[in-house]
Amino acid sequence: MKKSIRLLIAGTVQGVFFRRFVKDNADKNDVKGFVRNLEDGRLEVFLEGDSEKVDTMISICKRGPAHSNLRKIEEKEEHFQDFKDFKMMGI
Repeated sequence: MKKSIRLLIAGTVQGVFFRRFVKDNADKNDVKGFVRNLEDGRLEVFLEGDSEKVDTMISICKRGPAHSNLRKIEEKEEHFQDFKDFKMMGI
């Protein structure tokens, strides 16, 4: 079964290689979507793929890379958009 979810992550998430961490793990887990920094300091992660793989990525994102400090994570189910790859986007 396919699943799509958007995460909004607040805390120390910019400047700690969080986007690279998410991209590398998404590629390893065959999850598509994107990750980007938001102007308000949060990180937005859109994940889609097989339900189990997306759930694995959610757990990975909730752990974060070394030196990150997560304060709040919002999860929102989304419509499947059929992304072809996983992109790191930036501002």
